[in-house]
Amino acid sequence: MLDRLAQPLLDLPRPAKRVIALGVDAALIVLSVWFAFYLRLDEWVRLTGDARWQPQWAVAAALVIALPLFIAHGFYRMIFRYAGLAMLGMVTRAFALYGLLYAALVTAIGLPGVPRSIGILQPLLLFVLVGASRAAARWWLGGLYQQHLRQMNLPRVLIYGAGSAGRQLAQALAHSHELRVVGFLDDARHLHGHMINGLPVYAPDDLPALVGTLQISDVLLAMPSVSRARRNEILERVRRAHVAVRTMPGVSELAQGKVSVSDLRELDVDDLLGRDPVDPVTALLERNVRDQVVLVTGAGGSIGSELCRQIAHLSPRRLLLFELSEYALYRIEAELRRLAPALECVPLLGSACDAERMRAILAAFRPQTIYHAAAYKHVPLVEHNVAAGIRNNALGTLTTARLAREVGVADFVLISTDKAVRPTNVMGASKRLAELILQALAAQDGGTRFSIVRFGNVLDSSGSVVPLFRRQIREGGPLTLTHPEVTRYFMTIPEAAQLVIQAGALAGEAHENGAVYVLDMGAPVKIAELAQRMIELSGLTVKDEQNPEGDIEIVITGLRPGEKLYEELLIGDDPQPTLHPRILKARERFLPWAELEPRLARLEAALAANDVPTLRALLCELVTGYRPEEEIVDCVFRAQ
Repeated sequence: MLDRLAQPLLDLPRPAKRVIALGVDAALIVLSVWFAFYLRLDEWVRLTGDARWQPQWAVAAALVIALPLFIAHGFYRMIFRYAGLAMLGMVTRAFALYGLLYAALVTAIGLPGVPRSIGILQPLLLFVLVGASRAAARWWLGGLYQQHLRQMNLPRVLIYGAGSAGRQLAQALAHSHELRVVGFLDDARHLHGHMINGLPVYAPDDLPALVGTLQISDVLLAMPSVSRARRNEILERVRRAHVAVRTMPGVSELAQGKVSVSDLRELDVDDLLGRDPVDPVTALLERNVRDQVVLVTGAGGSIGSELCRQIAHLSPRRLLLFELSEYALYRIEAELRRLAPALECVPLLGSACDAERMRAILAAFRPQTIYHAAAYKHVPLVEHNVAAGIRNNALGTLTTARLAREVGVADFVLISTDKAVRPTNVMGASKRLAELILQALAAQDGGTRFSIVRFGNVLDSSGSVVPLFRRQIREGGPLTLTHPEVTRYFMTIPEAAQLVIQAGALAGEAHENGAVYVLDMGAPVKIAELAQRMIELSGLTVKDEQNPEGDIEIVITGLRPGEKLYEELLIGDDPQPTLHPRILKARERFLPWAELEPRLARLEAALAANDVPTLRALLCELVTGYRPEEEIVDCVFRAQ
């Protein structure tokens, strides 16, 4: 209640506050005279006077002397909430002078109907009352005013969505030290102009005007249950107002009451995909995981680590984490121990090319399912390190697959890439060669079921443009784009990992070996448009010829070695549907093992000699559609 009473007082202009302080002091003067009469006479007298006593003269004298004296000493220029020792000294001096003057008039000279002792009592009482009033003002208004100032200086935000999620968010941010909610935006017309929990509700069309009048810096999307397409429409409307966008956590987090500023994401680039993820088929998710020993190679990478997170929730008997990078392995193991403390996670350092290390691991733990995500995937880096890329991506797959069949692994799933389709770079060609190896092994008799899952880019992966653009936006730009026409397929990491697990299970469901599954990635995204939307959804503007005063420029740097303008997912035509609406089965030719094996032997010999021209020639011979567009840029070859 005190806070509510104080807020209107704090909002008053300073002249009005001075008049109030002057009125309070005048009231205290009257009160001190009245109380002084009580102390002297031991009875209350009327301030208007009676036949015997005339307190009105004492009141008039006190007002005439005190108020001008207080004004002259700057009592009403001081800020009560900052009252300290300096102000106390000034008050003491002013009251000493007031006490002398008042005592001289009332005690020494005398006033009719006023006891002479009033000239001593009243200044002492007034000193106590005025001092107490200043102390009370400091206690009451000081902290509250500082809080008020902090609130005024916080970034001002609007919440898009006045439903239960929006109200919950507004309540959670009511006492935030990071953001100040000043209202709601909502599409429901019947709410416009009304107040919800003390906050006004505005029409979304008014946002561009509100940004200026209310000094809005951010819009918080509090619509966790709307479709991705609908959220995309909202983002398109909001980004034209040039404000930053943050999004809420999902419905499950809201149900657990986990709504705070830290839960707000700066930018939800998942919405740029423009489609909703399909709910997973539980039976497919669990088929090759529940109560089984599962091995994930490349467990510390973007896809590998997400596969581990998804698998950890599916109750495997044991999860083997195989990773070359010590730090990446440490990080994912520590995360999984927090996420699933009851799960037995085994951290295993090593390379997929190390046959002895892999044989020892497979023989010791006997996994039933292997997800082979270990690969070098950065296109320019593999172009500069051709032999290392081919050895890791192709021969590492061959080594792991052979040993898996040797020890009796039931299912082996290779995570491939859209860059394997008619590749223009070594990375894509080496991944297509890995696919050919598995297809050839699958055609032989053996107990291991091999399957391949091919998909495009994933948002926020280590090689994705999204984290690069985010960092460049934080640094003030420019955003670097290799070509204005570059397009890519995108999918979220969790959705891709779920589909990989389900695609691997489809091979067993259909009793197929060597199947190539392709994930439906939706429509391709133009990278230039992605860059522009990320800038605008950060509350900034693109700097270009049409807008030279913009915030961040997009700079074209030129295609990198081996980079394609467009990516594809199918080599052949007429993909077949499967039990899952987002997973298709490709029909693609491959070389029988009898033809492939001698060529792989030649490839290994060229790798040993770092004979890059021969390596490229062999890839052109093995991989349909591989046509390198750049000269050789391998670092070691050029140095030699």
